[in-house]
Amino acid sequence: MAKPTHPADTQRLTGFVRVRGAREHNLKNVDVDIPRDALVVFTGVSGSGKSSLAFGTLYAEAQRRYLESVSPYARRLFHQMAVPEVDSIDGLPPAVALQQQRGTPTTRSSVGSVTTLSNLVRMLYSRAGDYPAGQSIVYAEGFSPNTPEGACPACHGLGRVYEVTEQSMVPDDSLTIRERAIAAWPQAWGGQNQRDILVTLGFDVDRPWRELPQKDRDWILFTEEQPAVPVYPGYSPQETQRALKRREPPNYMGTFSSARRHVLHTFATTHSPLMKKRALQYLLSTECALCHGKRLRPESLAVTFAGLDIADMSRLPLQRVAALLRPYAAGTATGRKRHDAAHPEQTIVAQRIAEDLVARLAVLLDLGLGYLALERSTPTLSPGELQRLRLATQLYSNLFGVVYVLDEPSAGLHPSDTEALLQALAGLKQAGNSLFVVEHNLDVIRQADWLVDVGPAAGEQGGEVLYSGPPAGLSGIEASQTRRYLFTAAAEGSGDQVPRLPRAPSGWLRLRGVSRNNLWLLDVDFPLGVFTTVTGVSGSGKSSLVSQVLVELVAGHLGQAVEAEEEAADPLERTAPAETSGRITGGLEHLKRLVRVDQKPIGRTPRSNMATYTGLFDHVRKLFAATPAARKRRYDAGRFSFNVAKGRCENCLGEGFVMVELLFLPSVYAPCPVCHGARYNAKTLEITYRDKNIAQVLGLTVDDAWTFFADEPTVRRALTVLREVGLGYLRLGQPATELSGGEAQRIKLATELQRAQRGNSLYVLDEPTTGLHPADVEKLLTQLNGLVEAGNTVIVVEHDMRVVASSDWVLDIGPGAGEEGGKVVAAGPPAHLAAVKASRTAPYLRRFLNE
Repeated sequence: MAKPTHPADTQRLTGFVRVRGAREHNLKNVDVDIPRDALVVFTGVSGSGKSSLAFGTLYAEAQRRYLESVSPYARRLFHQMAVPEVDSIDGLPPAVALQQQRGTPTTRSSVGSVTTLSNLVRMLYSRAGDYPAGQSIVYAEGFSPNTPEGACPACHGLGRVYEVTEQSMVPDDSLTIRERAIAAWPQAWGGQNQRDILVTLGFDVDRPWRELPQKDRDWILFTEEQPAVPVYPGYSPQETQRALKRREPPNYMGTFSSARRHVLHTFATTHSPLMKKRALQYLLSTECALCHGKRLRPESLAVTFAGLDIADMSRLPLQRVAALLRPYAAGTATGRKRHDAAHPEQTIVAQRIAEDLVARLAVLLDLGLGYLALERSTPTLSPGELQRLRLATQLYSNLFGVVYVLDEPSAGLHPSDTEALLQALAGLKQAGNSLFVVEHNLDVIRQADWLVDVGPAAGEQGGEVLYSGPPAGLSGIEASQTRRYLFTAAAEGSGDQVPRLPRAPSGWLRLRGVSRNNLWLLDVDFPLGVFTTVTGVSGSGKSSLVSQVLVELVAGHLGQAVEAEEEAADPLERTAPAETSGRITGGLEHLKRLVRVDQKPIGRTPRSNMATYTGLFDHVRKLFAATPAARKRRYDAGRFSFNVAKGRCENCLGEGFVMVELLFLPSVYAPCPVCHGARYNAKTLEITYRDKNIAQVLGLTVDDAWTFFADEPTVRRALTVLREVGLGYLRLGQPATELSGGEAQRIKLATELQRAQRGNSLYVLDEPTTGLHPADVEKLLTQLNGLVEAGNTVIVVEHDMRVVASSDWVLDIGPGAGEEGGKVVAAGPPAHLAAVKASRTAPYLRRFLNE
């Protein structure tokens, strides 16, 4: 039960949301009263139950009530959350959720479409654009590459055309057809079938490809003909020709398909991502010659506004678009006088649309997003950027009486951008709305009208409301881990991590002439053998420098493959790779390995989990296979995998649940009626290790498993590392789909830390404190410093001043975002950066160091 508040605290509040008996996830029958028309911040360590209360309970119930008021047909269009486990909630207004989630994985979704700005810009060009003499009007949809009216006819609105060449399909022309020179053909029977057909057709399949006549090569690769011919598998060319002369009955009739036809047909029709990916490697993409990558038909690109076609306008940073439109909004634009005299109605239209656009853009600029362009695709945005775009749309909508539920809105934000965010939230509150915010950032927590602190620890040790009331009251709650950082100066400035003297570099990794996005011919030196943080405002170029250029150049020298950035669902929709230039001129001799620890999911299905990803499950399955009962039945380790037919439940195929489709309601996932969620068949579950079966072990938290496997050093070591990175609350079998980006990143880090430390590795992490409570940040710092002590180099992109202050070296990129960034503002130990006047990071670091 939450600690009661004094009546005086609640006098200015207009009403309360009363929650009774909340049991979602790890919540322990929680009763709590939360004020409306206030900024309420939910705090607590990672995994304590904050999100279960804010999103899983309050937002889920608000959505359920709203959806009950709309038609069954409309209900089907919503992504419906599960009905929350709660006895009652009173006084709950309608709710809007702004969660940390990546954009839809399609490049056709962009900044312009998420904010609806693109619709207004299209209307501006349609109704107020400058048309060539004699050209008829192009309606708004004609300025969208995603419509038949607007898409370039040559590339269908993609901006690129895809074709195959002889070189792409036959990479090694010294091979014969029999030796599989035509790599684009299927690898198994399908490829053999085509080779046998060529033997029947009389082509020489035993001569090197390069020695075949060009007309034969062109026919085999590019013909649209599909002759059906007799096939004699296993016959030599001579035997085949004799069989044809004798009219010997064939084994079957085979239909020829050229390599080009096979690739294009496979790409267009296959439902297998693997097959699609294989076909894609033979397709070469080039910029469309008709639209030059602008994706629109010529008639649309012929229309200009302020001297720019709509594609050029969409490529400008939002701050430049705003500056360009302000004179039109104010009615002071020059150069349109003669045009305006002939078309006075266009002046009014241009002014009205420009006014609306400038007002909408102002909100985005206030949130520090002026460096983004309208055409920037959502898969390339960070979750924090995407959330702020959605927030901007809500700020402009002028709704009131709504509860906005936000998930760490400060994620990925520089402290200076956090100030702008707080102003935006204050604006929503003043408009008569309630704000329920899940947050770890102390600057945001300090601005709260009301705190709900959940804990005391994570997982099963959490799920209780320790305090609900004005922030000052939290100072008396001993059990709160948030209290220690919010009220104790010692925790801020002089924790265990900070006072250590910076370590001296063992060498330098020197990058020269780096260009990518907003970086232009940059020279940067990264110290080796120490812990470096890269800082700067959002959009300054930190991730471009570290997560892209540095990673790609080092990986290239070490011969390691680099996992691509988030890919579009349809490979054809992927944007062209960003142009990168630069080289490493020194320091590579000190590096043997690159480890990139990102926040991508560790798996995209519930079958992938922490135990399987870390390799921990392999050891556990071997322990079960080694029990006397298992050996007697001759069960091997594979028997204890829920992905293998012999061990898993046949009804749910190892999923543990079955889906029940309900026509107008959210689909219900019910535990499998056969295995009751255990995922295994009955025979497998009969085998126990220390009185627990395999399903029960997967149900243990990391903390509980650490005690359970006390006598198994290999398993214990893996579990110890998971606990040390703050993941002791997760269940071993927790599906990957339930993990946040921060949790996935820490699982990857733990997997790395388990390996024997050989030194000379470069670890790159992008914002590893996302989703972490200050108490968990300390655990993370201990681990990162441990990597450095073992002789490795750690480079992190980070906004958390606790991490910056505890690093050996800081590289500050900026000074601003987008075009105003991309330069090295300062480089040196934290104390050096704190004194640099040109740095936007310096005042916040100075304040932290002085507290």
